[in-house]
Amino acid sequence: MPSLIAFSGLPGVGKSTIARALSERIQAVYVRVDAVEAALKASVLIIHPAEDAGYRAAAAVARDNLTIGLDVVADTVNPVRETRALWAAIAAEAGARLVNVEVVCSDAGEHRRRVESRKSDIAGLSLPDWDAVQGRRFEPWMGDRLTLDTTELPIADCIARITDYIASRT
Repeated sequence: MPSLIAFSGLPGVGKSTIARALSERIQAVYVRVDAVEAALKASVLIIHPAEDAGYRAAAAVARDNLTIGLDVVADTVNPVRETRALWAAIAAEAGARLVNVEVVCSDAGEHRRRVESRKSDIAGLSLPDWDAVQGRRFEPWMGDRLTLDTTELPIADCIARITDYIASRT
């Protein structure tokens, strides 16, 4: 059974770094909503802000890959009940295991430093500043998930915890 590993967390906490490394480690398809939204903005339709279009497009790509038996890592902020329900529905439709991973950085000073020092690796993607990150809507999680605090946890340990978590759920 393929797995959909759906990441969640505010910008700057380390989601993309962990998601990329995990994708490489387990040979999973990597789907990043930021890349999809940047492409929508650059398209002839000039879809900006993307609203739900980025998530829906990323979810469609994820579903196609899950359906053919590939594991998928979804790198998204995944901030609200609706987006979390979308990933759950995609996993269910594809007959895949859903693994929710919430990434946090509990040290506000370190989180701010990361946000303020980041450089975009996607053409046309504007990164949020600290005020935008702090003002972003992010609902508390109510469902089952693995939470990783990157304040002190190295990337390799995050990957190990995720793979152990997946193995414990199979």
